[in-house]
Amino acid sequence: MIAELGHLAVIIAFMVAIVQSVVPMIGASKGYIGWMDAARPSAIIQFLLIFFAFIMLTISFVTSDFSVKLVASNSHSLKPLLYKISGVWGNHEGSMLLWILILAFYGALVAVFGKRLPIILKARVLSVQAMIGVAFIAFLLFTSNPFERLIFPPFDGKDLNPLLQDPGLAFHPPFLYFGYVGLSMTFSFAIAALIQGSVDAAWARWVRPWALLAWITLTIGIALGSWWAYYELGWGGWWFWDPVENASFMPWLIAVALLHSAIVVEKRETLKSWTVLLAILGFSFSLIGTFIVRSGVITSVHAFANDPERGVFILLILIIAIGGALTLYAFRANSLRSSAVFSPISRESGLILNNLLLVVSTIVVFIGTIWPLVAELILGRKLSVGAPFFEIAFTPFMVVLAIFLPLGAILPWKRAQILRAGSPLIGALSLSVAIGLLIWSLQTGGRILAPIGLALSAWVILGSLTDLLMRCRMIDIGFSAGLRRLINLTRADWGKTFAHIGLGLTIFGISAITAWETEDIRVAKIGEEFEVSGYTFIFEDVSKINGKNYTSDMGTINAFKNNKLVAILKPEKRFYPVQRMPTTEAGINSSLKRDLYIALGDFQDNGWTIRTYVKPYAVWIWIGCLIMAFGGLLSMTDRRLRFASTIRLKQK
Repeated sequence: MIAELGHLAVIIAFMVAIVQSVVPMIGASKGYIGWMDAARPSAIIQFLLIFFAFIMLTISFVTSDFSVKLVASNSHSLKPLLYKISGVWGNHEGSMLLWILILAFYGALVAVFGKRLPIILKARVLSVQAMIGVAFIAFLLFTSNPFERLIFPPFDGKDLNPLLQDPGLAFHPPFLYFGYVGLSMTFSFAIAALIQGSVDAAWARWVRPWALLAWITLTIGIALGSWWAYYELGWGGWWFWDPVENASFMPWLIAVALLHSAIVVEKRETLKSWTVLLAILGFSFSLIGTFIVRSGVITSVHAFANDPERGVFILLILIIAIGGALTLYAFRANSLRSSAVFSPISRESGLILNNLLLVVSTIVVFIGTIWPLVAELILGRKLSVGAPFFEIAFTPFMVVLAIFLPLGAILPWKRAQILRAGSPLIGALSLSVAIGLLIWSLQTGGRILAPIGLALSAWVILGSLTDLLMRCRMIDIGFSAGLRRLINLTRADWGKTFAHIGLGLTIFGISAITAWETEDIRVAKIGEEFEVSGYTFIFEDVSKINGKNYTSDMGTINAFKNNKLVAILKPEKRFYPVQRMPTTEAGINSSLKRDLYIALGDFQDNGWTIRTYVKPYAVWIWIGCLIMAFGGLLSMTDRRLRFASTIRLKQK
C-alpha cells in the first residue's frame, strides 16, 4: 500500500503541475488576478505531493520491501541503514524522483518567499518552473516508475552498487541535484523576463540568490565527488575528466559567469540580454548532463545504464526546452538592449572578459566530452578524449582568468585608468612573482607548472586581500578606523573575498599535487620495507575482515619519516558477495602538507600489489572548494541581496 500511495501522489502532482503551468501563464497574459494567484498554492501542493511520494519510497527501502522492483534491484536486507536510505537515489528511477522533488522545492521556495515579487512576473516564473516539472514527471510516470511492483518478490535484494556504498556518495548526488536543478530557477526567471520583455536591477537581484544557491551546492557536490573518487577508486587521482564529471562541471562554469554578469545588470543595468542568455545556458547544460547520465550513450562509474528509449524521451525534453528558450531569446533579445556606456578599461569590461573566458572554457569541455560520441556516430570510429586534451585546451583559459581576476575586481565602474587603478596591486604582484621564482630556483627537477601555479595562487589570494584592504581604506585612515570599516563591510564583499581566496587555494593544491607527487608501484611481501619520496614504509600484515555485507583483505602498512612513525595506513580490497564485485578502499593519512596514499591490489605469486603515492598539499584542493562555497554562502546572506530588490519592486 505504501508504494501505491507514493505512485498516486506523483500522479496527482502531475495534474497539479499541468494546472500550474497553464492557468497562471494565461492569467498573466490576460491580467486575471485570480488565475495568477493560483500559482502559489499549486507550487506548494505540488512540492508536498512529491515530498510525500519520496517519503513513501524511502520507507520502502528502509523496511526492505522487496515487492517493490526498485528496492529489490538496489537494496539488501544486510545493507547498513545509511546505504538503504542513499539507495533511494542510487539508481535511475529514485534519483529522478529526487530530481523532481528538488525542482518542486525550488518552486515552493519562490511561492513562499517571493511575496513581494510583481504578481505577473511571479506567475510566469512559477508557470515555467511547472512546465519543466510536467516534462520530468511525465518521464518518471511513463518510462521510469519507481513504485512498480513485482508479482513474485525475491527473498532478498540484489544490493546497491558497492561503489555507491560510501558516505561521500550518499551526500554527493543530492548536492549535485540541488545545483543542477537550482539553475532551473534562473532559467524560469529568464524565460519570464523574455515573455515580459523587461530586465532591470531588481530582476538581477532576484536571480542572483538562486544562481548563488545553485553554484554553492554544485561546488560542494563536485568537491564531494572528487574526494570520493580520490579515496574510493584507488587510482590515486582526484579528477579524471570523465563525461559525467564534465556534465556537472559545465553548469558550474556557466553559473560562475552568470553570477558575475548579474552583478553588472544590478549595478549598471547593462549586459541584460547576455545575462538572460547565460541563465538559459546554465540550465541547458544541466539538461545536457541529465541526458549524458541517463541516456546510456556513455559508460561511466557515475552513469545510470539505461535503455535508449529513456534517452530519446530526455532528448525530446532537451530539444523542446533548449530550442524553445533560444527561439524566444532570438525574438526578444533586442528588447533587452541597454544604452549604458563604459570604457574598455573598467570593471564592466573586466567582468565581460571573465564571462568570455568561462564560456569559451565551457565550450572546450563540451567539445571534449561529446566528440567521442560524434566521432562514433559520424565517422564510425571509437575515440577517447582524455586528460591530455583537457589539460592543453582548458588550462590556458583558467590561467588567463586567474591573471586578470585581481585587477578586474579592483577596477572602478564605467571607466578607469589601468595604471592608477592597478597601482595598489604592485606589492601583491611583486610578492607573487618572487614566490614563483623562489619555487623555480629551489625545486630540483619537477614541472614548470609548480612555480607558475603557485605564483598564480599567490596572486589571486594576495590580490583578493589587497582588494579587501582597499575597501576598508586602512592605509588612508589608520588601523583602528580601517579595522572598524573592515568589520562593517557587507557580507557580499566578504563573500567575494572568501570565494576568490578559495579559488587561489584550489589552484595551489592542483599545482602542487600535479607537479610534485611521487608514485611507486610494486609487488611486496609481508614484512618487506621500501622507500618512497623520503618516507620508509613497512608492509606489516594483511588480515581478513568480515563487514556487514562484504569481506575484506585489509593491509597494515606503517610509514616512517626520519625513523619516526608518522602513520599507520590500512588499505582494503573489499568483495561484495551479493553483487560479486570488488572495490578498493585506499589507506590515506592526510595533513596540510601532504597525503600518504596507499592502495592494496591483488595477491600475486610472491606478494601483494601495492600502489603508493606521496601527494604534497593535496588536501588544499578540497579546502579551497569549501572556502569558495562558504564565500558564496556569505554573499547569499547579504541584507542588500535579500531586501534591496523588494524595496525597488514595492515602488512599482
